[in-house]
Amino acid sequence: MSVDDATVRKIARLSRIAVPDSEVEHLRGELNAILAFVEQLSEVDVEGVEPMTSVTPMVMKKREDRVTDGGIADQILRNAPLTEGPYFAVPKVVE
Repeated sequence: MSVDDATVRKIARLSRIAVPDSEVEHLRGELNAILAFVEQLSEVDVEGVEPMTSVTPMVMKKREDRVTDGGIADQILRNAPLTEGPYFAVPKVVE
């Protein structure tokens, strides 16, 4: 796969990057080098290789899944400009 000058300009426009005409040739070479590397990756035999999320084995730390109020409802309500009991009071927006 090869990228031409028009494609470089289109990529720059879609990326919202201002690319002067003097840089188009350089970027075209860089994009072509990236695409050539990606094509090399498609030649690698990955048959039987499990997908990985990390290069080091990791175990996710899990907590018990239970619903709580966080235990700090009073502290949170202290920041509210107006409350009614254990709730935030807000102005009516629908008439």
